[in-house]
Amino acid sequence: MHLRIQSERPDSAVASALIAELDAVLKPHYPPQSRHGYSVEKLIQQKVAFFVAYLEEQAVGCGGVQLFGSEYAEIKRMYVRPEFRGRGVGKRLLAHLEAYALERGIPLLRLETGVFQTEAIGLYQSFGFQRIPPFGPYFEDPLSICMEKKL
Repeated sequence: MHLRIQSERPDSAVASALIAELDAVLKPHYPPQSRHGYSVEKLIQQKVAFFVAYLEEQAVGCGGVQLFGSEYAEIKRMYVRPEFRGRGVGKRLLAHLEAYALERGIPLLRLETGVFQTEAIGLYQSFGFQRIPPFGPYFEDPLSICMEKKL
């Protein structure tokens, strides 16, 4: 398996398609107030470093990381197409995002995800992420889980 992860603008055709797929997956499970994913425009506006994972030449997943000063970084819009799950794509992508934050001296990595994203939650826990109370813009929500990992 030849997996390549490359920096990509969120408004590229490939990245936009992956983000749209992620939104379509989440929409039936979460009301609007429980969906916190950035739009393509907000990813750009907030200067989120965004990456796309390619298996051979096919885009199979994406994810971003937003820096909040030197205090922490947050994982944004992480997604692996269902037919490519279980092949280590999510692990490689998460490791790439973690390395990006580490290279910039960030001591803490945080994220928010939905309670129905059981595969993602398992992946995050396997990487050492632990549940925390809501941070930043997040609030107590029975459909939301916040997690962090000290780097």
